[in-house]
Amino acid sequence: MNDIKTQPITDSKKIETVDVHLHYGDFHALKGITMSIPENSVTALIGPSGCGKSTYLRLFNRMNDLIPFTRITGEVLLNGQDIYKIKSSEIDDLRRNVGMVFQKPNPFPKSIFENVAYGLRVNGITDKQLIENQVEKSLKQAALWEEVKDKLKKSAFELSGGQQQRLCIARALAVEPSIILMDEPASALDPISTSKIENLIFELKNQYTIIIVTHNMQQAGRVSDFTGFFYLGNLIEFGKTKKIFTNPSKQETENYITGRFG
Repeated sequence: MNDIKTQPITDSKKIETVDVHLHYGDFHALKGITMSIPENSVTALIGPSGCGKSTYLRLFNRMNDLIPFTRITGEVLLNGQDIYKIKSSEIDDLRRNVGMVFQKPNPFPKSIFENVAYGLRVNGITDKQLIENQVEKSLKQAALWEEVKDKLKKSAFELSGGQQQRLCIARALAVEPSIILMDEPASALDPISTSKIENLIFELKNQYTIIIVTHNMQQAGRVSDFTGFFYLGNLIEFGKTKKIFTNPSKQETENYITGRFG
């Protein structure tokens, strides 16, 4: 497939921010964040509530634009291109390239099949066979195909919470993004479903660059290659997950990892 409009940014997996400051009105939510996120890896963003993790995550598909009185300075680069300098008509292309999975499963009130096909149809794809092939491929990537292949016409709401979340991941994958953002994707799930999501994340990094926000230290340690620790809008430390968790460079990081605050 790629009937989806291709531009230099569209197949980019290279992500970088340079001295990014973001304000919500008078609130200074991000304070000079510079970070380079490796391709085909999982990067976890950790830190206490309200520290800027989700705000940073939403930079990459410009979802912060939807919040009133938001101001941003600095550079947010995908494939070397500042996505805050692209034309407004290109933002839809950006959001196709950067898939998003939210904290709570949010399937559409449609069939399982139509949930996954939705993005393809919105993008103007009408070839029935192409859509069927892409739906099957995406459900297989999301490790859900075997569980739903005989009930594709049934409502997505008949699925369990864990299945719904994997369906939302399949929906994001169907339009062939390069980057996947996950905002606490397993926080509302039971341990078995959480394990399936984590295994899925591990598999997907071979094809995608993944950024995940999590409050779960153990989860960050299990699924990520790199970790960024945020505190009060600052990026305190960024590096390989193993080092961050076993030998952090900053005292604030060690205090958070060991549970002394947060």
